Amino acid sequence: MDQIELKALGKVNLGLDVLGRRDNGYHDVRMVMQSVYLYDDICIKKKKEQGIELTTNLFFLPANEKNLAYRAARLLLEEFQIDTGIRMHIEKRIPVAGGMAGGSTDAASVLFGINRLFQLGLSQKELMKRGETLGADVPYCILRGTALAEGIGEKLTPLPDLPKCIMVIAKPPVSVSTAKVYEKLDGTPIKEHPPIDGILEGLQAGSLETVVKNMGNVLESVTVKEYPVIADIKESMIQNGAVNAMMSGSGPTVFGIFENRRQAASAAKRLWEQRLAKQIYVTNVHRPGRR
Repeated sequence: MDQIELKALGKVNLGLDVLGRRDNGYHDVRMVMQSVYLYDDICIKKKKEQGIELTTNLFFLPANEKNLAYRAARLLLEEFQIDTGIRMHIEKRIPVAGGMAGGSTDAASVLFGINRLFQLGLSQKELMKRGETLGADVPYCILRGTALAEGIGEKLTPLPDLPKCIMVIAKPPVSVSTAKVYEKLDGTPIKEHPPIDGILEGLQAGSLETVVKNMGNVLESVTVKEYPVIADIKESMIQNGAVNAMMSGSGPTVFGIFENRRQAASAAKRLWEQRLAKQIYVTNVHRPGRR
């Protein structure tokens, strides 16, 4: 095999709670993660010459060690002393700096792809361990599906699948710095923690109603103040049929959960008409088992 093509799936947070800040600057979190079928296409090809060549469809993305996917490739090529190189192309769809782990999922797919391409024989658990050195979300992006994330995000527990639903994903024309969001969160007391256990109960019972009733993201208290358009998008989704809507990660991307595709498509059309978002997608929830 001389090349491999992969889909790097984005994620949303059905629940996100921050429990405290560690001395090293990382935060202890408790999150329910869900991968969705909004993805970047990644193609990895072997080449005879040593080194890593990276291209993307977005001119502003770095194509060197500043790119997490590049660092993921370098990690395995150096560890296993692979004496040939690779060419990678990433076709981005996941919103950049949008709270959907776009960089982390690209890195996760590169680890997965190089493991396959060069037949390194690493297990999923071994790939996740290496992913942890690249970023807190990378292990989850290797695991995928529905999962509880604890610690700094690296302690993962697979959960029952989210009941069948359709999502609308919308990113307004603003970008958010995750580091700055957490910095501002540290400066204000958290008045209300989202009921993560309620989400877990809903998943165990297979009840979409219970899951959406308990959704919450503690980072909204910071990001929505900075970017009120997030609240406008949430309101528009709910007015147009979403059973609930919430910001993903540190934002500013918002996702709405719908019971059927017709309602979801209608809500997406309305968002376009209102010009509230720059990127809008109607997509399915991902179940594990496919790459």
